[in-house]
Amino acid sequence: MKILCIGRNYAEHIAELQNEVPDAPVIFAKPDTALLQRNQPFFYPDFTQDIHHEVELVLRISKNGRHIEEQFAHTYFDAIGLGLDLTARDLQSKLKSKGLPWELAKGFDGSAPLGATFKPVSEFPDLKNINFRLEVNGELRQRGNSAMMLHDFSKIISYISQFITLKMGDLIFTGTPSGVGPIKVGDRLVGYIEDEPFFDVSVK
Repeated sequence: MKILCIGRNYAEHIAELQNEVPDAPVIFAKPDTALLQRNQPFFYPDFTQDIHHEVELVLRISKNGRHIEEQFAHTYFDAIGLGLDLTARDLQSKLKSKGLPWELAKGFDGSAPLGATFKPVSEFPDLKNINFRLEVNGELRQRGNSAMMLHDFSKIISYISQFITLKMGDLIFTGTPSGVGPIKVGDRLVGYIEDEPFFDVSVK
């Protein structure tokens, strides 16, 4: 099982981090040890002092595919969930300033909390109009809608599959909207798709 992630997929998030707008999806990966499931707590590591939350819609791949045409890409995922791409922002900035890969800032243990359930695609009336949000200690921190994506689900799947074979069970984190910010020990992070809670993670 692979965890593939899309960076810079929401214009306002790109602006808040002062990044350039990419002309193609930005792809990075997390190891399976990054997964944090069943609302397990996240334990703040000692190699960073600045972890940021990034809430994202997550696609679950339902069959193997490579060189997938965009018009058929919707048949390669069967469910949508919600997760967090936790990012050690201080470590990421240090690595980027040296022109180095920043996997360590994205792929550390527990950096991909994932909701306990996935919702079948058939239960979403419009895949280009999915509301989701993150609340931290009951306060709204991030709000997004799939319509705001620079690259939609089909584009993402088609693009990735030109380089990397997708396999059943793979997960794709589709990017985060604006509002990212730091978390701290004692925080409670609750994520929603529409008004349905998908994860409830405490920071220890």
